Amino acid sequence: MGKIEFHATTICAVRRPNGDICIGGDGQVTMGETTIMKNNAKKVKKIYGDRVLTGFAGSVADAFSLTDKFEKKLEEHSGNLKRAAVDLAQIWRSDKGARSLEALMIVMDRDDLLVISGNGEVIVPDMDVVAIGSGGNFAYSAARALYDNTELDAESIVRKSLEIASSICVYTNDHISVEKL
Repeated sequence: MGKIEFHATTICAVRRPNGDICIGGDGQVTMGETTIMKNNAKKVKKIYGDRVLTGFAGSVADAFSLTDKFEKKLEEHSGNLKRAAVDLAQIWRSDKGARSLEALMIVMDRDDLLVISGNGEVIVPDMDVVAIGSGGNFAYSAARALYDNTELDAESIVRKSLEIASSICVYTNDHISVEKL
């Protein structure tokens, strides 16, 4: 019997030039290709004294572990998001135990929006819109269109983009949770 894959999730983040920032995710956790294990998982949260937003896609347990490690790195670096992200990426890539963790993270504060991967990459997106996970491309396309062509606030863009993704992607549902600063 092969490894059972948990497909989880779609996360979308938007930062408007006025400092309006939001991250959101759907609630679905899928086991294998056919079984929905949970409908209302929360995969976004505020950390570091409610000054940083984070969301994850991938293995839920792995993502919680990475979020905890990231928050510790934020504390070590006095809230410097980029330094904490680089340190986490280095640990993730080099530590034998952490290397097996399967997840992607979006982290953001009022100044920075980053994607952290298990390959040791810290990606600064070209735009103030990013999405990851199974339905990430669907949410990203919708968010880009809304960001470029409307005056909607960050939360409205995130919610609408995730709703659109949930109507297309079988691994994304419409139980949306958001966090904003």
